[in-house]
Amino acid sequence: MIAATNLTVVGTQTKTFQELACSPLLVGELQKQSFCFAVVNTLLSITALLGNFLILVALHKESSLHPPSKFLYRCLATTDLLVGLLSQPLSAIYYITLVCEDWSLCRYAWDTGYVTGYILCGASLLTIMAISVDRLLALLLGLRYKQIVTLRRTYIIVATFWVIPGVAAFCYFLDPQISFWCSVIVLPPCLLISVASYVKIFRVLRRHHAQVGDHLQQKTRKPNVLNLVRFKKGVYSALWVQLALVVCFLPYSVLQINIVYSKTHSSHSYVTFGIVSSLVFFNSSLNPFLYCWKIREVREAVKQTIRQAFCCPWG
Repeated sequence: MIAATNLTVVGTQTKTFQELACSPLLVGELQKQSFCFAVVNTLLSITALLGNFLILVALHKESSLHPPSKFLYRCLATTDLLVGLLSQPLSAIYYITLVCEDWSLCRYAWDTGYVTGYILCGASLLTIMAISVDRLLALLLGLRYKQIVTLRRTYIIVATFWVIPGVAAFCYFLDPQISFWCSVIVLPPCLLISVASYVKIFRVLRRHHAQVGDHLQQKTRKPNVLNLVRFKKGVYSALWVQLALVVCFLPYSVLQINIVYSKTHSSHSYVTFGIVSSLVFFNSSLNPFLYCWKIREVREAVKQTIRQAFCCPWG
């Protein structure tokens, strides 16, 4: 409680949340929590690396997905892999520097970890939004989908998904509040677009289901009818990824808003920040399990890759 009180007083005087991130005021009671956060981020880094590497190999072998949709999933797996390769180790280093009270390395770890995490998590958020819109377009456009949603256009869109959070992240070095405000402004529209896309998808599916029922009762078959069963599986797979993102990102968004508006910060704020940021990173480890659970083709490809890696004789 003493550390929390002193930290609040200093924050009231001159210090921002970012400046206090590497402050001697964070030692004491926070050393034990910092060590725990370092261990958690190290473990999550390993699972994110292994899981997303297997998913990338599986997606390389998978040929049934439409190339733009496959590319979006590969981009998401790539960003999640980079989170495990860069952001989580830097986060673990940051917490270790708090335990060791190495303030020069602490500042470097905090700044680089924040920038890389901001870029990668921002790209993941925008990519998942694109996946929901892609599923909606596949339903609404029908046969025109493959003509309109091309691989080249998808490349351009994904490139902007890296540029936008990249520019916002590097604004952190000019004024950290700019990056905080960008995250507050961008996150809600992304979630709203995703939710609106899935609401529209399920409304259209209900209408299609009723129409198919009428055709079956009349014992007639309509040519080129959309394979609703297969499409539903694809939608539910994307929806699970979206729900996981909401659960993992929402607490972080609320804390970001609180940081923007709060003029004082206690040590408890940094404990909360450690929890919610670890939850965001956990999303990168969770997505591979969701792919294997909900996408049969990916699951089979992952099994085949593991068997080949261990040279198992059974087929």
